[in-house]
Amino acid sequence: MTETDSGRPITTTVIFDLGAVLIDWNPRHLYRSLFEDEAAMEDFLATVCTPEWNAQQDAGRSLAEATATLVAAHPEHAELIEAFYGRWDEMLGEPIEGTVQIARELRANGLRLLALTNWSAETFPRARHRLTFLDFFDGVLVSGTVGLMKPDPAIYRLLVERHVVDPGQAVFVDDAIKNVEAAAAFGFDAIHFRSPEQLRDDLMGRGLLAPVD
Repeated sequence: MTETDSGRPITTTVIFDLGAVLIDWNPRHLYRSLFEDEAAMEDFLATVCTPEWNAQQDAGRSLAEATATLVAAHPEHAELIEAFYGRWDEMLGEPIEGTVQIARELRANGLRLLALTNWSAETFPRARHRLTFLDFFDGVLVSGTVGLMKPDPAIYRLLVERHVVDPGQAVFVDDAIKNVEAAAAFGFDAIHFRSPEQLRDDLMGRGLLAPVD
C-alpha cells in the first residue's frame, strides 16, 4: 500500500452515497400536497409507508408487490399508498450543489469517483436524468439491481470486486451512521456526512481538497 510522507495511505477513490448526500429525496415533498395536517402526514409515513417498507424495494422487491401488499394491509389508505410510487418522481428534489461541487473538485484532483446507493432498481432509472453529476463518476452500484443493501458487508465486497477498489485507499461518504460504521469495519476511511461544509472540512483535513480562499 502506498503512503504519503505523513504515513497516511494515499487515497485513490472516493465513494459517495446518493440520497441526502448528492441528491435531495424526501417523501414529504409529495405528501405535503396530499395532507392538510402535518401531524397526520408524519403519522402516515411512520406507520404505513414507513422507511422499513420502502427499504424492501431498495433490496429488490417489486413496486407492484410492495404496493399491493400494503394496500391489502391498509385499504383505508389505498390512494395514499398508491401515490408513493405512482407519484414517486415528486419526492425527488434538486442535487445538493455543495456536495456536487466537492465531487467535481475531487475529480479534477485526479480521484476516482464511485457511488454506492440503497435505491430501487425500478425508481433509479426514473431519477437518472436528474443525476447528471453521475456522468463524471466511474461507476454506480444500485442495491435494488443486485439484491444487496448497505450495511450488509456483502454489498461492500461486491463494490470492491466489481470496481477493483482497495478499501485502504478509499474514502466512503454516507449520511447513515450504520452504513458508515459498516464501511469502516470493512476497511474504508469512512466519513459520516452531515453537510457539504462538514464534508469539505473532513476532506481538506485528509489533503484531498485545497482550502477555499
